[in-house]
Amino acid sequence: MPPAQYELSDPPSDAISAIKYAPESLQLLVASWDKNVYLYDTSESGGRLLRTYQHRAPVLDVCFGDDDGNAYTTGLDWDVRHLNLSTGEQAVLSSHTAGVKSLVYSLQHHLLISASWDSTLHIHHLRSNSSQSTSIVLPSKPFSISLTATKLVVAMASRALHIYDLASLASSTSSLPKTTDSQGGAAIPISVEPWQRRESSLKFMTRAVACMPNDAGYASSSIEGRVAVEWFDPSPESQARKYAFKCHRQTDQGIDVVYPVNALAFHPVHGTFASGGGDGFVALWDGVAKRRIRQYQRYASSVSAVAFSRDGKFLAVAISPGFEDGREGVGEGDIKVFIRELGPNEAKGKGMKQ
Repeated sequence: MPPAQYELSDPPSDAISAIKYAPESLQLLVASWDKNVYLYDTSESGGRLLRTYQHRAPVLDVCFGDDDGNAYTTGLDWDVRHLNLSTGEQAVLSSHTAGVKSLVYSLQHHLLISASWDSTLHIHHLRSNSSQSTSIVLPSKPFSISLTATKLVVAMASRALHIYDLASLASSTSSLPKTTDSQGGAAIPISVEPWQRRESSLKFMTRAVACMPNDAGYASSSIEGRVAVEWFDPSPESQARKYAFKCHRQTDQGIDVVYPVNALAFHPVHGTFASGGGDGFVALWDGVAKRRIRQYQRYASSVSAVAFSRDGKFLAVAISPGFEDGREGVGEGDIKVFIRELGPNEAKGKGMKQ
């Protein structure tokens, strides 16, 4: 019997920007350009919409906090918000001066980190006595961020990439004076040197970055149908292992059509990763063995986001029009979220070629 895949009922009405699984259950958060965040229970076929949380502007990213009851959102209203999923109450933690593209939460250090098109990171130390956030100026506009237990990777314009030590970021915010203001505002500028500065292995604009669950490295993708795999270890031997490969390309009447690789996500158990492209395909890869494990059937529109459940047994796939085909407007069935139940070895690596 083939693994089951089903479509979530009550999808968003506009493009999906991000999807994230809960840390303790099969609840799924979906952020959309329709100015809403959606919370689904995906534990049963068809799923169930639990609640919708309205925002002032399109929502670009979302993540859970320590547990299933707390989430954080960012978007085109420039704000970083805490969202109580039980009550629906929202609180602004800080405000950037431009749209906020990405958001991640470090469970190990209790840090919430946002990356904005104003070329700054905001660091929120959620266990600190202070409600004040701090700000780090970046050399270029950030396109995507991801983290491990110890490191934060920031992929930016001009092929710039910074890797930060999370312990250093945590210590830099722990000495702020105690405040009683419960609402966020302007962040305090601080200077924190990145652990490493790198130039992207990809020649064209970075679309996504995702870190390996074993804290060894990361994968990044570009608008030009390529994915790069790199390791944190700065030794020449380790850096010699990095590579990039072509993917999400289709041949149309003898012409090679190149699509952006919009989404990346690592499997939390096997360490393989999924990529989602503008061609409507999702593929699974063994980054260590440099092999594609499998490619799934083509979806009706561009894949905008992918996410694995905490135990790696489910893969969520969000599709939205990317307008790569030149069509304008949103058609019937163009915006959907699919939940795929993975077989025991479906996302397991194949091992090195002999």
